[in-house]
Amino acid sequence: MVEIGGLPIVGTERHEARRIDNQLRGRAGRQGDPGSSRFFVSLEDDLMKRFGGSSIAGLMDKLGLEEDVPLEHSWVNKAIENAQTKVEAFNFDIRKHVVEYDDVMNLQREVIYTDRRNVLSQESLRPMIEEWVTEEVQGLVDAYLPGEDTSAWDYDGLYNELRKLLPLAEMVTEEDLETHRRDEIVGYLGEVASEIYDRREQQFTPGLMRFVEQRWMIDVIDRLWIQHLTAIDDVREGIGLRAYGQRDPLVEYKVEAASMFDDLLESIRHDVVYAIYHVVPRIEPVRRTPPTTTNREEEGGKQPVKAGKKVGRNDPCPCGSGRKFKKCHGR
Repeated sequence: MVEIGGLPIVGTERHEARRIDNQLRGRAGRQGDPGSSRFFVSLEDDLMKRFGGSSIAGLMDKLGLEEDVPLEHSWVNKAIENAQTKVEAFNFDIRKHVVEYDDVMNLQREVIYTDRRNVLSQESLRPMIEEWVTEEVQGLVDAYLPGEDTSAWDYDGLYNELRKLLPLAEMVTEEDLETHRRDEIVGYLGEVASEIYDRREQQFTPGLMRFVEQRWMIDVIDRLWIQHLTAIDDVREGIGLRAYGQRDPLVEYKVEAASMFDDLLESIRHDVVYAIYHVVPRIEPVRRTPPTTTNREEEGGKQPVKAGKKVGRNDPCPCGSGRKFKKCHGR
């Protein structure tokens, strides 16, 4: 190959990236060996249609060149390189935007995974759950007992909502709430919630309660995180339309994703505290399978049928008649 001039590279088009063309040229001169490269470009190629093809075609018309006449000029090579530069810059912007969009989800993913690892590493999640219960009770009190105007307070609605959160049963009545001041209700219900939690631990044993806490919280995080990923993908698909309203899609996506992530964290706390006091572990008894028997007599006395030796047509008949089997019982 070296004796006849090395490896010639013939390209049938110019690629969108100059890196690919340079790699093809490099094949012709590996390790200092001689070689050559030549590229043929048509005005119908995608690269030429998008960048510079019409101007080159106009130049050929002015010069009166035929369609099958090759055009070799440094200006043509410069136009092709400029087109490749524009495509590379466009593709770089696309990749840059993809990374910026992915960074938003990576930050949220790190937060969720950190919370998930904390749940799996802690021996008891009771302090965290009781803190969430206190925050939930505080929110209910602010919603149903707003301000200082007692005429707008709704003890009935507050009590009904608290029964969804805590199994109050006969421990707390609506009259008990009315006997406490507004700033005392949260502390009072926090003590009630702690007492109910103690009863559940006595009912299911502390070890089983720790398992229920961890298992339920992990299930809630995983389920809501999957729903969040689906919803955020839908937002990302249509966020580009915000550009028609003279708004930056990336900024809009960050704002929308942050709001949705706050809702996700709130939903995780809500689902955990509204179910942990009501979930009931189900313990299934261990089923023992009866031992299998191999005694043929216990299975109805059936014995395996053994196949006897096959008798040929010209062999003596097994009945003892002295005749051939085909003339006796083999008819």
